[in-house]
Amino acid sequence: MAGDRDMQPVSSPRPRASLASSTLLKMGGRIAVVIALTTIFSYFHILRSIRAETLSHLEQHVLERSEREQALFLLGEDNHAFLKKTLEARIQAWRKEDPDARFDSLFARLPDGTIRNHPEGFDGTLVPGVFIPRGVTADTDLRRRVLAAYDVASQYGPAFHSRFTDTYIMLTEGVMVGYAPEMPTVSQKIAPDYRFTTAEYFTIALPANNPRRQASWTGVYQGAISKTWMASVISPLDMDGRHIATIGHDVTLTELIERTHNTHYLPGTYNMLIRDDGQLIAHPELKVGGASSSYNILSASEQPGDPSSPLGSGVRPEHLRRIFERMKELEPGQVVLELPEDDEYIAVARLKGPGWNYITVMPRSLVSSTALGAARYVLLFGMASLLLELAIMYWVLKQQISRPLLAFTQATDRVATGDFQVGLDTSRNDELGRLASAFRLMAGEVQHREEALRQANEGLELRVEERTRELKETHRKLVETAREAGRAEIATSVLHNVGNVLNTVHTSTLLAQERVGALKLDHMGRLVAMLEEHQGDLATFLTQDVRGQHVLPFLKELGLHLQDQRQELRSLLADASRYTDHINTIIKLQQRYAKATPMQEAVDLAELVKDALRINEAALGRHAVSVEQHLTGLPPVMTDKHRLLTILVNLISNAKYAMDANPKGERCLTMRLDHSEADHIRLEVRDNGVGISPELLTRIFQYGFTTREEGHGFGLHSSALAAQEMGGSLTAHSEGPGRGATFILELPYQPALGTQ
Repeated sequence: MAGDRDMQPVSSPRPRASLASSTLLKMGGRIAVVIALTTIFSYFHILRSIRAETLSHLEQHVLERSEREQALFLLGEDNHAFLKKTLEARIQAWRKEDPDARFDSLFARLPDGTIRNHPEGFDGTLVPGVFIPRGVTADTDLRRRVLAAYDVASQYGPAFHSRFTDTYIMLTEGVMVGYAPEMPTVSQKIAPDYRFTTAEYFTIALPANNPRRQASWTGVYQGAISKTWMASVISPLDMDGRHIATIGHDVTLTELIERTHNTHYLPGTYNMLIRDDGQLIAHPELKVGGASSSYNILSASEQPGDPSSPLGSGVRPEHLRRIFERMKELEPGQVVLELPEDDEYIAVARLKGPGWNYITVMPRSLVSSTALGAARYVLLFGMASLLLELAIMYWVLKQQISRPLLAFTQATDRVATGDFQVGLDTSRNDELGRLASAFRLMAGEVQHREEALRQANEGLELRVEERTRELKETHRKLVETAREAGRAEIATSVLHNVGNVLNTVHTSTLLAQERVGALKLDHMGRLVAMLEEHQGDLATFLTQDVRGQHVLPFLKELGLHLQDQRQELRSLLADASRYTDHINTIIKLQQRYAKATPMQEAVDLAELVKDALRINEAALGRHAVSVEQHLTGLPPVMTDKHRLLTILVNLISNAKYAMDANPKGERCLTMRLDHSEADHIRLEVRDNGVGISPELLTRIFQYGFTTREEGHGFGLHSSALAAQEMGGSLTAHSEGPGRGATFILELPYQPALGTQ
């Protein structure tokens, strides 16, 4: 039949040529030629420009870094110019006033012969310290200069402290006035006969060493107390033709050295700082942390790898000397130099102020490696060539493929609309011809399968509806199960909190029983029997009989004993009553979780912390736990009193058990209350117990998690939830096992009305 013949595969001869291969053959030659030309062009372009561009960038980088780094030094010199004028004006002003009253109110001559600040109430973080060595006469002129220096240091020292370690003024007699909040007691600890007049930071200001009378910088030295590397800017003050004072700032070099080591802005290079005398101030391999003296390039004689050298094993001293020698050969305006023997470039910029040299070293290999970026240019021009070739390919494919594919698209649309009678050109001798024959066979097969799918779809819809009903029922059951789980969690929290308090109630009851057993009632029975025996001559018995004479003292002692026992029993019963009231409050609190919002009331937080300690007092005593309290006095705040008390009782109870492994006498619980921020309060419960490992810190508040065999894992979980509901947070911190733990409760600070 003709229809049957149409459904059979069309047998066609083998294509004479593959469409893909013929297209690639046509385009491959063109692409190869274009990419080869662009690659050659990119290569020569990089060779011409990379060296000049990199060295220009290096020069710009060094000049910019030197501008930034010298800002602090120039600021110090500007500060000194201002301080010199201010100090001179203050000295002139004091020359018109009697200094004795104010001098005596601020300073006192101590038993060691020195004059210093009054030790009572002196705070070196707020006011300058003054030191006048033993043997110096505090005449009127010296007193005026000391007071003038004290006024200037007091007024400007705190402002300059943000950028400089300290601000000090030295008088030529050996007097030191300085504001140094990092070393607040240094003026009180200086030896009585200490003289700084031979130190570099004083001698460089003398007229013989500083004839121009301008600011000067000391060498780099290690602070005697801070143990950090620093330098000092020193400025002399002359009045009436004589040197009367020297002003100084100390500059810590730690941050400058760290920034010098940072090569983030110019990867592959490294930086260093060198003084004109050869002192190496900063270098990536210079170990200054434990050194007691600096490293000088010109005088160093150690060999590479010497363990006593402050330089790392990878630094060669002769290499540093070559860099220093070439640095000295710089012409005015020249920044970049080449070191052929080391295959390096160096860029040098001078820091104004101390006159240090900022040097950046760039290996020549870094410049060479940049040439590998030619691949980027090749890729760029290759992409341009590819775009050009794609345009050519588009024209070819449009003729060879796009038009036949359009016919396939139209046929596909007809099949999609249900018309499976398609007509395609099957006479071509290439892949498209074979595809057309296969498409016609596919259209017939799709027609049969569509009918089968339609029938299967009707059955599937029924199954989907049934499954949907099952899923809705399952969802309803899951919701109900979740609600039951929530109720169980609340009940567990109630039992846990009540259990903590019941332990304390039980302890109080046992103590009450012990006090009742200790009453001396058996002695009272014997006394009554003895009095009945002598009832007829009771007066004679009480006054003349030896036993009768002890009756009244015994009754007095017994009365005092019974009063003491009664007071202790009252205290224990009051504690038991308060603990029982707390149990009732816990139950009501948990009932409110599901029924109402928390009740806010005015609470004295310090007193509430003490209540929590009192609830655990018996248990803490039984476990031999000592308690330290650091409670900042705060006005009453609005919060949920009983919920907060429950959290504190849980935390104290957990801390008590965490210290069981410690020997008795070494168990310490610390309670701390203070402001954490302007709008928050911070409660800390700290113990020195077993600690918490890092992997457990993330699980400590999970429901049911505990590290104690008899624990339930409900207390911390419910406490964390309660803290969140109160608008705060409960977090845990520990240095690790055996290092103790700290639980921090932060809550919003809401002062009660009338206390703001």
